Amino acid sequence: MADLTDKIWMAIGETDDPNAVIEAFEATTDVTKGDPVYLSADNKIAPATSAQDCIGIAVKTVSSGDQCPVLTRGRVKVKAGGAITRGKAVYGADSSRRVLQLTDQAVNEGGTGTYTIYYNRKLGTALATTSAADDLLFICLEK
Repeated sequence: MADLTDKIWMAIGETDDPNAVIEAFEATTDVTKGDPVYLSADNKIAPATSAQDCIGIAVKTVSSGDQCPVLTRGRVKVKAGGAITRGKAVYGADSSRRVLQLTDQAVNEGGTGTYTIYYNRKLGTALATTSAADDLLFICLEK
């Protein structure tokens, strides 16, 4: 595991962004600091364990039913689920609750193909290039 943040003392789910936006949501299940989270019910969150429309990164470990602070905008340290190229969009998550690179989708401009566009899937932008699962990097959340 490589820490590409130059801030090895920071844990995943931590931010050094003075302008970060953190909001509280009720957890519908246990949440671990650093988990990408999605809205599992109205104003309630759960950790993403597959491709979800995540709203942010949990900045505290909480139990089900507790209020969980979630970073919804700003720079935060996360764990990569594989190779990610700096500047590319990322989304959450894989089964280990790690962020993944969101690949561009080809669009058939001729009108003969069908496709799905996931407008809300993007969680943020990678600020470093990772080469393997469990590498640590900063992402800029843009929800």
